[in-house]
Amino acid sequence: MAVPKKRLSRSRRDMRRAHDHIILTAAVETCPACMALKQRHHVCPSCGDYRGTKVIQVDAS
Repeated sequence: MAVPKKRLSRSRRDMRRAHDHIILTAAVETCPACMALKQRHHVCPSCGDYRGTKVIQVDAS
């Protein structure tokens, strides 16, 4: 089994673990047509608009 020859310094260990703390969140903005929350660069799920044009027909349910 592979075993490290030398002990890693705290600096090297922490640099490797730097990305473990990053929290990925979805970019959220309000739709200009209906003011509902939606993901950026996606069609609005509540009204079906994308960049000012009606893209999909959404059922009112």
